[in-house]
Amino acid sequence: MIRDHQEWLGYLQPDGLVVSPLALVDAQVILDTRAIETQQRFLPFAQTVTSGNGDEDITAITDFPAFCCDFLAWPQDCLWGLDAEHPLPDDLTVPLPELGETLAPTFALRDNRPKDPTQPWLLLVKVLELGVAMDAETTGHDAMWTASPTRRFERLLRESKVPIGLLTNGTSVRLIYAPRGENTGSLTFPVYAMTEVGGRPILAAFYELLSGYRLYVAPSDARLPALLHRSREYQAAVSTKLAQQVLDALYELLRGFQSADERTHGELLRMPLAESPDDVYHGLLAVLMRLVFLLYAEDRGVMPGGSLYQQNYAVHGLFEQLRGDNEHFPDTMDLRYGAWAQLSALFRAVYSGCAHPLMKMPARRGYLFDPQRFPFLDGRTLEEPRLPLVADGVIFRVLQKLLVLEGERLSYRTLDVQQIGSVYEAIMGFNLRTATGPSIAIKPKKPHGAPVPIDFDELLRQPGAERAKWLKAQTEQDMGADSAPALKTALTVDDALAALERRIARSATPNVVPRGAMLLVPSDERRRSGSHYTPRSLTEPIVRKALEPILKRLGADVTPEQLLDLMICDPAMGSGAFLVEACRQLAEALVQAWHTHKRVPTIPPDEDELLYARRLIAQRCLYGVDKNPMAVDLAKLSLWLATLAKDHPFTFLDHTFRAGDSLVGLTRRQIECFHWIQQPEQGLFEQVISNRVAEATQQRRLILSAGDTLSPERKTEQLAKADLLLLDVRVAGDLVIAAFFGADKDKAREEKRKGLIDSIAAYLALPQHPISDSSDNSDILSVVKDLHSGTFPLMPFHWEIEFPEVFDRENGGFDVMLGNPPFMGGGKVTSANSVHYLDWIKTLHEDSHGNADIVAHFFRRAFYLIRNAGCLGFIATNTIGQGDTRSTGLRWICTHGGAIY
Repeated sequence: MIRDHQEWLGYLQPDGLVVSPLALVDAQVILDTRAIETQQRFLPFAQTVTSGNGDEDITAITDFPAFCCDFLAWPQDCLWGLDAEHPLPDDLTVPLPELGETLAPTFALRDNRPKDPTQPWLLLVKVLELGVAMDAETTGHDAMWTASPTRRFERLLRESKVPIGLLTNGTSVRLIYAPRGENTGSLTFPVYAMTEVGGRPILAAFYELLSGYRLYVAPSDARLPALLHRSREYQAAVSTKLAQQVLDALYELLRGFQSADERTHGELLRMPLAESPDDVYHGLLAVLMRLVFLLYAEDRGVMPGGSLYQQNYAVHGLFEQLRGDNEHFPDTMDLRYGAWAQLSALFRAVYSGCAHPLMKMPARRGYLFDPQRFPFLDGRTLEEPRLPLVADGVIFRVLQKLLVLEGERLSYRTLDVQQIGSVYEAIMGFNLRTATGPSIAIKPKKPHGAPVPIDFDELLRQPGAERAKWLKAQTEQDMGADSAPALKTALTVDDALAALERRIARSATPNVVPRGAMLLVPSDERRRSGSHYTPRSLTEPIVRKALEPILKRLGADVTPEQLLDLMICDPAMGSGAFLVEACRQLAEALVQAWHTHKRVPTIPPDEDELLYARRLIAQRCLYGVDKNPMAVDLAKLSLWLATLAKDHPFTFLDHTFRAGDSLVGLTRRQIECFHWIQQPEQGLFEQVISNRVAEATQQRRLILSAGDTLSPERKTEQLAKADLLLLDVRVAGDLVIAAFFGADKDKAREEKRKGLIDSIAAYLALPQHPISDSSDNSDILSVVKDLHSGTFPLMPFHWEIEFPEVFDRENGGFDVMLGNPPFMGGGKVTSANSVHYLDWIKTLHEDSHGNADIVAHFFRRAFYLIRNAGCLGFIATNTIGQGDTRSTGLRWICTHGGAIY
């Protein structure tokens, strides 16, 4: 039964998510795939008529109200808007004075037994003139709003709060689902196809979804609104399953490069493994994120559509080719090596662009695709550079994990940007290590956790009676009564392997990993928190509520400039879900402001108003920080997808999306005083720091105001100038942090701080230059390197230095802080961080308690960083309103000028 639904959905290629095959199957929606009698009843309504321009005959439904009553069996007394007895009510008419238009349906279908009396409408219907293109942009009556009929109808559905609608131009019927706060999905049924024998399954599906039985008679949980709502819930489950497969793809890619390295006798990865093993992990992550961009862009029609691209470069095309090869030559898939070369060429084409007349592509740039970033991916770490021999079988299995879910092809068209970002959070939070002995990965105890590798040599060195306890400490896994005795008496690796068989994560380690091979080890934070999908149904209301007072204060006549001057930040952005949502909401407000003030800019041909507005908002208004550098990449990817235009480079976000610890850093004044406690007297380095921050701010403002007028290369140059100006200031701040974390008592910390004053004074007196190993700054370099490395590396984030334009303006600070900061009980803060981390955040926030959940400190930090009359909207645990966490966070805020609204 599920295959029947997958088949007709595959024919129609939905745009976004409308209905899920699983939801249809669970509701017992059985498809009559022959549909002979249904088609016979349908044919009289599908007439051959002359098109609007008179140059061709088309098959169309010319009387849609009659079709709904006579074919679909909608009750005539439930149709409103077709006669004087049942006029359209005012709440279904949406005036848009700022756009010079009024939106209204042609007619509406009323629910005769609504669950919610305030929402009595089942769906709205808009009938266009015969043959009018649903997706072609047109200008309204007053030549103010340029939008397609579909966009206009979606706006009507959202404003009227009726999520289901039918849009028809006679030749097609489009089912649109636009629940408030979520992305729109649409499904277009071509009338002509439903008249053909081959189109009977499509007609059967159309009838099953929209018949009077499905709207009024079927059990309540099997009616159309319930089917569409449940389909969204199923999509969340899809995201969870896909997240696990993406993690499996990461392990597969790791094994593929391990084999490629062995073919070069260890030369391919020798340098990165010696200097920075995590660079290999980050490179593999970059490959997977490149693939998800390409899969999304291909499904959205943003990549070239010609045969040259589709047959020789497309990721989807490569997968089909590899799938065919695997069916015919399964034994040789791991002995062939052409697929990685094709992907490598595609990655370079995306970065640099292509001018071939049959495959024109813009130079997207963006350092996710930068070929210089991870040299080992192209074999440039070898003495004689050549592409690594990554087997076709590896690439096939990776793409299979990304494209096939439970045996069926996955369309990235049906995935929301936030869903994609959340899926890829599953591969964050690991470190790459080389095995010190034969190793295997153990399944995580938590549903969304990550496998933890163990060393058999170390396990067998434990006394037999202590092994189960040791294993639990390493992996949190309990040994059951059936396998604990076998582990206790194990003498060899094979014995231990047999005892642990049921707990081995075969997707991570199909076989025992030998000494010296690469392993992915989840960080403590990754093991604790796991990976979770945050749906838009949660981010949308939080963002809307946080923005509400700001937009209300700006008023109905808010100007485009006022909106573009807003500064919104997520201090723990992860995949950027909250920033994507803020981008969407502010872009809608910006489009409205353009029309209110009759100042609509020239829209590039590859964008519409809303997409152009999103690009401007992303470049001007959005800021984000995360302690994981790869999460910063992922958040950029999310915003790239949300602002993706066919012929434009990636939206430039390098100046506002940064890596660092949001809770560890100094104010500009503290750096000038070279102390973690702000001093009342004049700062030691006040003048030099003031001058450099002022110059850097000017450079950054040029990037912010440039929009798309500056190329990515020019913006990168501008940002490099600003960063060089701020480099010395960052170093000074990091040295102060290093002094604090370098001792456990205030007196010893103060001695360390004083001991660094002469070194930093001499350094700041030198010309501006990148830090090097020269004798002039070797001591400084050593201290900074030690701070940034080790078991618990610290990357301080000095907010007023990193984003000087935010704090140098009048009433400095962010307008809004948003997000889902981490939760961690006070007792766990020290075990998961540097030994002095708890001391630091207690020093940072006066009157705070050591038992407070760390989320309270994010509230405190955000409260400090927002400007007067700014707002914040965070997700928090219940403990935010309880005990020590309450007194550290919300109570302190409320007694220092803050208010909870």
